[in-house]
Amino acid sequence: MLVNDLRTVVPAVIAVFLAGCVSKPAPHALTPPDGAGGAFANVSKAPVSTEESPTAWWRLFDDPALDELIADAIAENNDLKAAAANLKSVRAALNAERAVLFPATTVSAGADYARLGGGAAGPLSSVDDDFVYSTGFDLSYELDLFGRVRNIVAAARADLGAAEAALNDLAVIVAAETARAYAEFCAAEVQIGVAEESAALQEETFKLTQRLLDAGRATRLDVARAQSALETTRASIPPLRAAGESAVFRLATLTGRTPKTMLSTIGACDAIPAVTREIPVGDGYALLARRPDVRRAEHILASATARVGAARADLFPQVTLGGSVTSSALEVSNIGSDDSIQFSVGPLITWSFPNIAVAKARLSGAKADAEAALASYNQTVLTALEETETALSRLGRALERAASLERARDAAAEAAELALARYRAGRDPFLTVLDADRTLAESEAALAQARAAAANAQVDVFRALGGGWQALWQNAG
Repeated sequence: MLVNDLRTVVPAVIAVFLAGCVSKPAPHALTPPDGAGGAFANVSKAPVSTEESPTAWWRLFDDPALDELIADAIAENNDLKAAAANLKSVRAALNAERAVLFPATTVSAGADYARLGGGAAGPLSSVDDDFVYSTGFDLSYELDLFGRVRNIVAAARADLGAAEAALNDLAVIVAAETARAYAEFCAAEVQIGVAEESAALQEETFKLTQRLLDAGRATRLDVARAQSALETTRASIPPLRAAGESAVFRLATLTGRTPKTMLSTIGACDAIPAVTREIPVGDGYALLARRPDVRRAEHILASATARVGAARADLFPQVTLGGSVTSSALEVSNIGSDDSIQFSVGPLITWSFPNIAVAKARLSGAKADAEAALASYNQTVLTALEETETALSRLGRALERAASLERARDAAAEAAELALARYRAGRDPFLTVLDADRTLAESEAALAQARAAAANAQVDVFRALGGGWQALWQNAG
């Protein structure tokens, strides 16, 4: 009877196996879009080179304080710590999935108090209460004929890659935001210095006007105008101090410190950080290989594709080899004796057939998820290219504006000196001096803002290039 059953089952299993061998989904071809490679379109609009972008890009600013802050942020940022913990969780899940590739084993032992007898037909005198001791060993192993287990493990491995890329992407953001906050702090400090210097000059003008009024060479209107200009400049300082303190508090959060601690430890900054050499940006292909968000989207697509394979395998039988050995006896010393051992071994075939509607629905859902992941990957690639081109364009324009405002500041400074000299000589009215001083103060403030915007644009370029996450693993090592 068993022979006849095997003659029926084995050919069917072989036929299903052969069908399953051709059921694996083809992986999506990840080809960059046309125009993704080569130099960027805006490479000529900014002072950049096509050399490979450095990993620790913040060192190009040549500012030891910034280097230290970013190192602290990479090591102590709490969002990064949470992402690193999540990565450990995903890695543990992968190890759990990998375990399915090996036989599952179970060892058991027990002692039960039971009533033993000869059965319903046995004499009543043969019934007795006693302990029954038992041990057992079970083993099962799924024959992964159709790739279900392999695809599940592949999906888990891709999930791990996606979690690692998400951590790297967060490291890029943390490094860039730390550099941005530091630049904002320095910009506020510089603008405060400019405002204080302008206020000092205007105070001298106010005092001079007061002396001229006392000498009968100026009017009360001139004095009021000078005082108004002075107080207006002084009024611009408190918002700048608030902006600087806000940047310090942001740095505290990024580096895992309290605001009070950061206020007491951060030093003075007398210059807005700026990269004075050409920024190496590489090319489009290097960008796509380096940016963690693109790599994350690629891993998500790989995971979704593997899950299509796992769902497709559910259309076919699942074959599991199993075996068990048990031993039970009334005395512990009899455990393992020939009379107490029972064993079983054989295959188990499970198949949701002929009703495979649920399996087909899961397969359709997995295919839809893979299509969505492919579209998301393509969109991530385009977004990466867009962000980089936009950052390069804005950097070029920001530097052009800063250069023009620097020339305007120099001209305004010369005009202010000439106006004051002509006023002292009695050749121009005092209003000309006030107007020249106001123009100079506005030019100084605009130049400081433009330099801050240029520093911010440089940070945007580095963030768009997607480097800096390598420092996370250097610190971890």
